Amino acid sequence: MNVRYRKYVLNFKQPSGTSRGVLRQKETFFIEMSEGKRYGIGECGLFRGLSVDDVPHFEEQLAKVCSTLERGVDASPLYTDFPSIRMGVEMALKSFASDDSFQLYETPFSEGTQPISINGLVWMGTIDFMRQQIFDKIEAGYDCIKLKIGALDFDAECQLLAEIRKRYSAAAVTLRVDANGAFRPEEALQKLEKLSQYGLHSIEQPIVAGQVKAMQKLCAQTPIPIAIDEELIGVLNTTEQAALLDKIQPQYIILKPSLLGGFSASEDWIKLAEARNIGWWITSALESNVGLNAIAQWTAMQNTSMPQGLGTGGLFTNNILSPLVADKGVLLYESAIKWDLKNIN
Repeated sequence: MNVRYRKYVLNFKQPSGTSRGVLRQKETFFIEMSEGKRYGIGECGLFRGLSVDDVPHFEEQLAKVCSTLERGVDASPLYTDFPSIRMGVEMALKSFASDDSFQLYETPFSEGTQPISINGLVWMGTIDFMRQQIFDKIEAGYDCIKLKIGALDFDAECQLLAEIRKRYSAAAVTLRVDANGAFRPEEALQKLEKLSQYGLHSIEQPIVAGQVKAMQKLCAQTPIPIAIDEELIGVLNTTEQAALLDKIQPQYIILKPSLLGGFSASEDWIKLAEARNIGWWITSALESNVGLNAIAQWTAMQNTSMPQGLGTGGLFTNNILSPLVADKGVLLYESAIKWDLKNIN
């Protein structure tokens, strides 16, 4: 078996703002396996500045993993501390083992008969830009909207939420907000109390990850359900994962397989969360359509009907042509559209 990796840079259609800054490009890495007519591909969705394996020797480690796999040797000791590589290997092996390289799981979704409900993602920008995105998404059929907040004037963001609620009730449109750690611990509760008047479903990561005591206190007092995601990154064994959930006791966790170490690692988090009556949903982390496809198919295997965060495939000018189509609040697998990997070859 031949195993190699390729680096690929995804270009955003327009600069996309978060509380951490503006994203214009997103690099990713593909692991490709081939033997005769059989082919497998996996994506290592490294997220600079967020992934725990964003280290200077990442590519060197990825090259070692590929050469070890090519020799037929167990490479897992080499990527224990590299979640995105672990994800890529897991995906590539499933792809290689399948008769169809892009059918990793047999589900009604991958057969094109059952879509996945998703939220519409609204990026930061000017208030007018965000307003336009919100109402465009709602008019396009999305009944669950996720807004990035925390970088603009807080009162202006609240006014925007009030404007949405004036036009659409909580029963008509579900609102999620993601602060990406933008609030200071000493101000967070006050801001959550103000946000609570807008009938929000949840707020993601109101304060920066790693402040466990502050997050524990906030989750105990919050008027809005809190979802943690960055808090999970880098917590790589189940003992530490269980301890984190027991300490913080969040209302939700958000699973990003590329940042957590793949599907098996994410399933460990799900088991721990469900044992503690903690809700969860799954999101992509700006992977190409190769990674998004695998995440979506795995998501379709899970017992969940909550809108997922899988609508990011249309953000890039040079994404991989695929059957994935986000439309009217759902993600569809349109099998009539064929995969085309010419962009990375």
